Amino acid sequence: MLGDRVLSDQKRELYKDLAFPANDDSLFFNYSTPLAHFRGEICWLRPQEICSTPRLFSDNQYEWQVKQGMLGDCWFLCACAALQKSKYLLAKVIPPGQPNWRDEKYRGCFTCRIWQFGHWVEVTVDDRLPCLGGKLCFSQCQTEDVFWLPLLEKAYAKVHGSYEQLWAGQVADALVDLTGGLAERWALKDPGRSTEKEKASKVLEKEVFRRLMNLKEKCVMSCSVFSSRQGTSDLGEFHAFIVVDMQDLSKVSGKEIVLLRIRNPWGRRCWKGPWREGGPGWSQLDPVVAAELLSQIQEGEFWVEEEEFFVEFDEIITGYPITEEGQLQSLYTDRVLSHTQKLYGSWVRGQSAGGCRNNSTFSMNPKFWLRVCEQSEVCIALLQKHRKYSTDWAGRIRNWPRIVEPDPSLSDGIRGKNYHAVGLHIWKVEKKQFNLSRTFSAPPVSGTICHSYNREVHLHCSLSPGYYLVVPSTFLNDAEGNFLLRVFSSGRISLSEIKLPAPDNPIREDAPGGEWETAQLEGCWRKGQSAGGSRNFPSFHTNPCFPLCVPANLGQSSIKVALRQHCPDNKCRPIGFHIFQGVISERLKVETFWSTILSGPLR
Repeated sequence: MLGDRVLSDQKRELYKDLAFPANDDSLFFNYSTPLAHFRGEICWLRPQEICSTPRLFSDNQYEWQVKQGMLGDCWFLCACAALQKSKYLLAKVIPPGQPNWRDEKYRGCFTCRIWQFGHWVEVTVDDRLPCLGGKLCFSQCQTEDVFWLPLLEKAYAKVHGSYEQLWAGQVADALVDLTGGLAERWALKDPGRSTEKEKASKVLEKEVFRRLMNLKEKCVMSCSVFSSRQGTSDLGEFHAFIVVDMQDLSKVSGKEIVLLRIRNPWGRRCWKGPWREGGPGWSQLDPVVAAELLSQIQEGEFWVEEEEFFVEFDEIITGYPITEEGQLQSLYTDRVLSHTQKLYGSWVRGQSAGGCRNNSTFSMNPKFWLRVCEQSEVCIALLQKHRKYSTDWAGRIRNWPRIVEPDPSLSDGIRGKNYHAVGLHIWKVEKKQFNLSRTFSAPPVSGTICHSYNREVHLHCSLSPGYYLVVPSTFLNDAEGNFLLRVFSSGRISLSEIKLPAPDNPIREDAPGGEWETAQLEGCWRKGQSAGGSRNFPSFHTNPCFPLCVPANLGQSSIKVALRQHCPDNKCRPIGFHIFQGVISERLKVETFWSTILSGPLR
């Protein structure tokens, strides 16, 4: 029966993805991970060759929960849990209506969407999956006949260039890629400020943590371990887990006991603390209550007491909830951030790559106006583009360098050479009426604690109505790169880039930073009318005159005036201009008046 179905499939010419072929090119990048040991042993099978009745999903939520295979992509699998919490996200990432394996329309391909640098990118792959011994060797669901997860993992590997490129990463990045939203990071321990290096992330207070747990049905909370402690656990270093549930047992136990249910994507229980199965912690509870809690844990899950959790784990990452309308919901106030704006920008060496605030060139950095129209809760996010390779808008990798020797930046994760250390600062200013150097010398309204190598950094603040100057920067000056600036707000906002005059305009030369207002007028010298010549001639006063008014209340201003002649015959004349100052009074309002006189030969 199976052989007949496979033969029938072959007659239907099942789709084969030539851009991500079923061979080692799609599996490996540089053979620097443990995955390289299986080179030549992995085969590719379609779902109907792996089991008799493949399905994309299951009505039983437990059956389609994530389970990690031999690929080190726990960070991506933790983010995949977000799709189980939101019908909107599930339909966004995995469009409904795809032919199943028993459908006559089945052609052996699968399509999903991945959010990449501001756009939802459609990614299509064939359904040939890496296997060992006839079984999936990478991610899978709790039951082997549910295939949404390994197919999505393959599409994500295609976006990155290979499966091996998914070995090690950041949960926050994957959450953004699967939601198009934001992910917040908190440290569970305060390293203190006695060291030279300031802490790069906020420290999570227990009160905030408990409030975040109230959102557990709407968003994913992941916890990570950077170094496993001796004696109490067998947690993997640099491994990500999912926080599933929290139970406050203070009322039933008579003392403060808060338990957290943790899921290990490996699919095995690794906790050796007092609240493990058969551990001494359960003796503090009524046997009926203890039995109920133990009955809730599924494969790969375990209970841990809150105090132990803060000792054993190092970091919490939480994705912002996404409403059914596709809008972000605040982690701090539960308000919907329904107003969004985004702009692209770049740091260009010698032009807009000014570095951090320690550099005298900081004012060169790209600058943006953020207008807040009403009291608002605002999140401003700075996302930098990966520097190691370039992707087109279809999400395909171009010019990917293949190397044989191990790449040291791979083990560094995103803190390697692929990303700059970036920061973000905002100042409140009066639009068009501020001194840039004086503004930058004052403390910002809000700013990142330090420049960090994260792919995305962001600020959360409450802003009053007015204009704000937003400055994204790299730590080093002359560091080139592209970025996306996104703003999410509970109130009305507008975002625009502050642009200096065009590069071919002489006013740009040596112009200090800030917003420049420009005006342009055209004129001509006519023989016998307005061609008065230079000041050596008595007819000088007949040259064209233009009034230039500068309000006195602006204080010291930087003004540049340029005169450019039009030379249709490629014969330019010697030209020049003079500025004469005068003071006029009108209704007690004093303004400075310059009379600009242009002089030159007949044109």
